[in-house]
Amino acid sequence: MISIKKKYTYDAFGLNILSELPLPELNRPVFPGNHIDVSIKLSDLSIDKIELDQKNGFTVRSHYVAFEVPSLAIFSIKNGKEIIVAPLNDFDEAKARLYVLGTCMGVILMQQQTLPLHGSAIAINGRAYAIVGNSGAGKSTLASAFIQKGYKLISDDVIPVTFSNERIPMVQPTYPQQKLWEESLNEFGLNARKYQPLFERETKYSVPVKDSFYNQPIPLAGIFELVKGSGESVEIRQTNGLESFRILLHHTFRGSLLQRLGLKEWHFIYSSEILKSVNTFQVTRSSSNFTPYESVSKILNTKYSERREFN
Repeated sequence: MISIKKKYTYDAFGLNILSELPLPELNRPVFPGNHIDVSIKLSDLSIDKIELDQKNGFTVRSHYVAFEVPSLAIFSIKNGKEIIVAPLNDFDEAKARLYVLGTCMGVILMQQQTLPLHGSAIAINGRAYAIVGNSGAGKSTLASAFIQKGYKLISDDVIPVTFSNERIPMVQPTYPQQKLWEESLNEFGLNARKYQPLFERETKYSVPVKDSFYNQPIPLAGIFELVKGSGESVEIRQTNGLESFRILLHHTFRGSLLQRLGLKEWHFIYSSEILKSVNTFQVTRSSSNFTPYESVSKILNTKYSERREFN
C-alpha cells in the first residue's frame, strides 16, 4: 500500500499540475488557489483496476490511453486531465518521471487537443523556433549549440504548441532540462560524470539548463526539420505545401496514436492554422560528421534569418 504524504504543484507545458509523484525537474510552483489542469496520482493496483488489453503495448480508447513498462509501472492517461501511475515490483521514481514527463504528457496534450511536437524549441529574439527530426538526427545537440551561443531553451523532447486569443501559434515552456548523449557532452566540453544517466548502462544524460531556460509562452515563428544527408556541408531549404504538413505530422510526439484517438482530422485543421503564420525548413547535415555550430551559423545567416525571419 502506498502512503501519500505530500502533493506537489507545478506550472509546466502550459498547465497547472498537481502531483503525488515529486517532479523535481519542474521547478515552477503553482500559486495556492489556482485552477489545476492535470492531476498525477500514485495508485495501488489492488484498489484501482487499470484497463490494459495489450501487454507491453498501448491500450487506446477515445479518452483513455494506458501502457505498461515491465517491472516499473503501469501508466494510464484519462480525458486530458489525469495521469495514474501504478508502481510494479522494481518501481523507480526517476525512471517513472521520464515516462510521466514524456509519453504521458504528450498524450495529455493530444487529449486536450494541443499539438505536441517531438523535438527541441529555442527562443531567438523573442520568438520560438522548433527543431524536429527522427531519433538520432541531433535535435538536442543542435539545441545545445544554440544554448552555448547564448540563446535559451523553451522545451526539449515534447514541444506544446497552443494558440493565443488572437490565434497566434505559441510554444509553452516545459522544464529546464536537456537529454544529451555522451558524445554530445564531449562536443561541448562537458564532463559526463557530472550528470545523471537516464537509464543504467546508457550513455544518455539529464543535463539541467536552469540559467538558459525561457519560462514564458512565446510565439512560434519557424520549424526546422533536421535530417542526415550524404554531403559534408549543411544545407537549408524552405519547405511548403504538403511537405510542411508532412513535417508536422511525422514529428508529432506519439503521432502513431492520432488515428486511434480519432484525432487525424483535428490534427490536419490544427496544422493548417499553424502553417498560416509559421515557416518550415529542412536542414540537411552530414551523416558522418555532425558540426552543430556550423548548423547554428547557417541557420542564423541564411536568407531566411536575421534580415527577415529572426527580426
